[in-house]
Amino acid sequence: MPTLQTRKGDAAHLTTLVQLISSAVTTVLSEYEAVGKSAPSLDSTEPGPFDTPEEQSEELVKAVRIIEAACGQLATSVASPGHVMFNFKEPACLQVVTQAKIADLLLDKPEGLHVDDLARQSGLDSGKLCRILRLLATRHCFREVQPNVFANNRLSIKLLAKDPIWSYVGHLTDEGMKSTAYLNEALTDPVSGPSYAVEASPFYRMQGCTVFDHYASRFAGAMKGLGEVNGKRMLRKVYPWGGFPNGTVICDVGGSTGHVTMDLIQTFPQLRLVIQDMPHVVDQAKEFWAQEDPSAVQNNRVAFAPLDFFTEVPVAGCDFYYIRHILHDWPDAECVKILSNVRQAMKPTSRVLIHEFVLQNVARVLASENPHVDQAPEPLLPNYGMGRIRPYQQDINMMSFLNSKERTVDEFISLGVQSGLKFAKLWDAGETGLVELVLA
Repeated sequence: MPTLQTRKGDAAHLTTLVQLISSAVTTVLSEYEAVGKSAPSLDSTEPGPFDTPEEQSEELVKAVRIIEAACGQLATSVASPGHVMFNFKEPACLQVVTQAKIADLLLDKPEGLHVDDLARQSGLDSGKLCRILRLLATRHCFREVQPNVFANNRLSIKLLAKDPIWSYVGHLTDEGMKSTAYLNEALTDPVSGPSYAVEASPFYRMQGCTVFDHYASRFAGAMKGLGEVNGKRMLRKVYPWGGFPNGTVICDVGGSTGHVTMDLIQTFPQLRLVIQDMPHVVDQAKEFWAQEDPSAVQNNRVAFAPLDFFTEVPVAGCDFYYIRHILHDWPDAECVKILSNVRQAMKPTSRVLIHEFVLQNVARVLASENPHVDQAPEPLLPNYGMGRIRPYQQDINMMSFLNSKERTVDEFISLGVQSGLKFAKLWDAGETGLVELVLA
């Protein structure tokens, strides 16, 4: 039986990691066999049956987490520490190929194109572009099918300009990477270091304005890409909506156009929806629904109301108040304002659903001390390490862009307590979590 903390220098953990990988791979193969498919090749550009989070079973999600975590931990354990630390150039190369739309130039060309052709069409130097593509191909993004001839593959096909992930990658590798370069300066500055004001963020230090003001159009596209990565239809999958009666009302607080909750009421016809955001956003939402689902508007299944969630109370008496990727934009004090206003609108049976990334501590604790979170089996890091690295990367993105943060479940519980709410349950939503709060 492994101890709470694996002994340093205990080589047995290497074979345990291999066993975890083998078992998890067997699970993955079984999942593909169950739908009559084989695991997709990296060389393929065809979509696989489990490419989106909504299509993955709980067993598959956990198996993939274990594979990512164990492979990363195994490689890090045996590789030279210097090699492990030397991996910071890939984002710059991704920025180049994203801006140049190299994946688009390679579309429908399985035989590939010579780098000279790619350079001529993109306006880049052939020799330098070749070196960039070769590094990315070494990381399994693009293929070098012949010397200096490159083609798309399973990863690079997501860099097509029509794919929402293209905007997300562009956002992170451009303004994201540039602003992160100012992270140390912002943290060590005696004024901005202890501040959580957006004006003290690394991005503001770099650009002199907020990320919303500077890249409004691409930021919106990037958020669509983030939704694709996290699974924009996960909400309907992880919560038991089918058990609620006809006329159940969901208030989408700060819901933008309501594109996420649209999927929910289209799947569950007994649900109704109220979308609340700033007045100009509500106008955009009305246009969006008139185009995408006019029958929901005509049948009064969706309503719209303006809301400044810092100063105003949402529509009263709704059954659910859904808050998605809002709190991670703001420091704790502002989050308490938002949640306190929501609390004023709630009836005794109302519930709050906060849909955000949920972080875990890296230190292993007894299950009885933190029963809300799933800890990975030893010798993996309890937070699944590389299997769940993306929420931690997003946490640093929020620090860089807005001087804000992603949170642990205990931090969400604390926000709830300060707002007159108590914790009910944490629902696992793949890359994200659904934190359920009720009246205290």
